[in-house]
Amino acid sequence: MLEQYVKKILTSRVYDVAVETPLQTARQLSERLGNEIWLKREDLQPVFSFKIRGAYNKLTQLSDEERARGVVTASAGNHAQGLALAAKVLGVKATIVMPKTTPEIKVEGVRSRGGKVVLHGDSFPEALTYSLKLVDEKGYVYIHPYDDPHTIAGQGTVAMEILRQHPGRLDAIFVPVGGGGLIAGIAAYVKYLRPDIKIIGVEPDDSNCLQAAMAAGERVVLPTVGIFADGVAVAQIGQHTFDICKDHVDEVITVSTDEICAAIKDIYDDTRSITEPAGALGVAGIKKYVEQRGINGHTFVAIDSGANVNFDRLRHVAERAELGEGREAIIAVTIPEKPGSFKAFCEAIGKRQITEFNYRYNTGSEAHIFVGVQTHPDTDPRSALIASLGEQGFPVVDLTDNELAKLHIRHMVGGRAAHVVDEVILRFEFPERPGALFNFLNKLGGRWNISMFHYRNHGAADGRVVAGLQVPHDERHLVPEALEEIGYPYWDESDNPAYQLFLG
Repeated sequence: MLEQYVKKILTSRVYDVAVETPLQTARQLSERLGNEIWLKREDLQPVFSFKIRGAYNKLTQLSDEERARGVVTASAGNHAQGLALAAKVLGVKATIVMPKTTPEIKVEGVRSRGGKVVLHGDSFPEALTYSLKLVDEKGYVYIHPYDDPHTIAGQGTVAMEILRQHPGRLDAIFVPVGGGGLIAGIAAYVKYLRPDIKIIGVEPDDSNCLQAAMAAGERVVLPTVGIFADGVAVAQIGQHTFDICKDHVDEVITVSTDEICAAIKDIYDDTRSITEPAGALGVAGIKKYVEQRGINGHTFVAIDSGANVNFDRLRHVAERAELGEGREAIIAVTIPEKPGSFKAFCEAIGKRQITEFNYRYNTGSEAHIFVGVQTHPDTDPRSALIASLGEQGFPVVDLTDNELAKLHIRHMVGGRAAHVVDEVILRFEFPERPGALFNFLNKLGGRWNISMFHYRNHGAADGRVVAGLQVPHDERHLVPEALEEIGYPYWDESDNPAYQLFLG
């Protein structure tokens, strides 16, 4: 079977439209991991994804009669754009059925490449059903996004380039896995020519259809599929793809959302390019593989499979990258509800950088605060932080792996406090340097109770802070003098309507 696929790969006509992408060394990541890491830059394809290879190769295999009928597929992602461009180049009419919920950027991406977009249903299964209905009604030829030998062969040209670009030692290739077209094509080519090279699939831990199939010895349907890495959000591995993978993929690794976000940042640091979540799976897999096995001195390739990421998702990626790297802990801490408690807590933190602080006045004797603290997986791990705070009398709940806390609770801490009186609301810009927060608390000196505090480090030169102070009316005239001594720019927001409506 492998020989047949290798012949198909060698004769694929992908380069009529696709480009041979560079194999680029990731210098910073290599140095950090103690291994030689290379990135296969499929994000540099004309449609910013490897999918153009398989789509074009499949279309070239159609007869004149089939091309004249036109083609159809259901897709909300990279396959849609790849097929649209491939069809445009070959003069074939392409209809792409997409769910109504598909982001506008992807819809326009297909239209701009000549594809006819039909929006149908609220989910992919509904779009798929309608696309197959069009096959029956209109006579279109259905082009599967991954489960077709010619599509697999087109994707396999990625492996052909890798072995030509890196003829020396290569220990493993880490491949993102959705329906399996890319990893099947790579495995077929590499295992036929260089069986010593490991082929390792990487999937999100909530979308691991290949791992589940390998464990069961047959294709299985996942009951639910995570959608963060939407490019690989597939419930069942393909039949043709599994026929190859079950015998020629060495291992499948799963990674978390936070680990994917950290990998996106790693790729950006080395290439200054922003990869989509699915495209960063290979790097996330390498990092986990190296960490679990303690490997040094090996040579690994990660397939950077695509860069079709919605701009509005970058905020979430940035928020979670440090967590995925083990460089931030999210904790809930209980402190006494009295002046000076916040300062005492900061002293307990020591030299560690506070990355986030959320607090609202509580009427009891204790206050619960939501805190982010900078950690380091090797020199100052999360466990050491929690143990240290516990020893100093601060009860801690670790929320670092709590999805509800990370996605929602961190943004909902606060609200109205009925018993807060004499509250002054101040907005500050802190210089982002160690000790800036402690300097604020130290100079404030416990004179007035802090009734509210919100801070989040966003990597800028200045940190944004909002704080509430309980200041009796006869002491209000002392506030400007105290704040001038601190030396940070500030604005009095006590009359701000946003505060009055939601917090006051």
